[in-house]
Amino acid sequence: MTIGIGGAGCKLAVELDNEAILVNVSQVELNKVQGGSERILATVRAEHGQFRGSRKNPEIGHDAYESIKRELQAAIRGNKVFSSTGGGTGNGITSGILNDLAKAENISTSDKTFFGIVLPYAGLESSEFVDNTIDFLTGPLTEAIDSGNTGNIVLFSNKEKFEKEIAEDVFNTMLIDSLKVFLAIPDKNEMYRLRDGHIDHEDFALYISKPYFNYFTSFDYEPSKDFEAQLDANMNTLLLEPDNAIEAMFLLEIPQGGDPTIFYSVLRYFNSKDVTPIYSVIENPSLKKPFITVSLLYSRKPDELLEDFNRISEHHAQVKVKKSLDQYVPMPKLAVNMEDEAKKAVSKRTDVQEDVLATLRRIGKL
Repeated sequence: MTIGIGGAGCKLAVELDNEAILVNVSQVELNKVQGGSERILATVRAEHGQFRGSRKNPEIGHDAYESIKRELQAAIRGNKVFSSTGGGTGNGITSGILNDLAKAENISTSDKTFFGIVLPYAGLESSEFVDNTIDFLTGPLTEAIDSGNTGNIVLFSNKEKFEKEIAEDVFNTMLIDSLKVFLAIPDKNEMYRLRDGHIDHEDFALYISKPYFNYFTSFDYEPSKDFEAQLDANMNTLLLEPDNAIEAMFLLEIPQGGDPTIFYSVLRYFNSKDVTPIYSVIENPSLKKPFITVSLLYSRKPDELLEDFNRISEHHAQVKVKKSLDQYVPMPKLAVNMEDEAKKAVSKRTDVQEDVLATLRRIGKL
């Protein structure tokens, strides 16, 4: 089962699963999403009722979460949740979920939740989105990861979308297509002839239940070339860049009749990084050249991911201050010569008995 939360999360969820559960605080936004099965409207106690969203305010989303808390906590167990950190609904409701997970006890491996979370691109998206993201990463997400009660967390990045000016629906398809390649690993192990190693559904479920960030990529593999160089050249730009891997998984697909021993160079690479990966080699007759899917689990703390967000947030604050100051019209500084002004005054008086200039000098005004 797949659950989408907020506008961005719902669109991604139905892209992966047309029977997804969709959650929002706005009936209008729920109606905009095509596909999905059950739709959950979280109650907002506001003057404008359920027709307005949370207006980039995570507190509104978090308050609305209380109205669907029990229903949602049951729905997410062992399933996938898609959300975003920038707006109010996705951030607020997902924060509520993570806060409750952090407090939970004895969540089994099969009940761990896999999260796909979209981060804003700090260079081009609003300062509110950036600030919301900072609060999310340093608060609810940190506590949930530290508790060990989440499954894998995939951090999608909007950077590629904004830098290459990609339409939202096209970009959403790109994100989910990339994820589908990773999620297909156990199915391919069942479908095709196994040549080495093994990753079944139980192995895969255990892997994605671990409370780490998950970075994955896939590409045509050239056995004659250095694997690390190929990995670096085929970074998945749809995801936040990973830190050093703690655990790893790879699926190597070779053409029919291909050499299954080419996976050893991949093993040597991971051995050099002190990582022992789970892996399998299968024979895929539809391929003309080897193809590899790689996943890295890493545990870099969320606060270590925030350098760019904090820098951009500070820049936005400075720009706002400058614009505020620019609203005020500076008063020109007037340089007044008292002696000249006194002479002008004397020239207009005919009844002056005393030398005005001498008097001003005597009392220290000139």
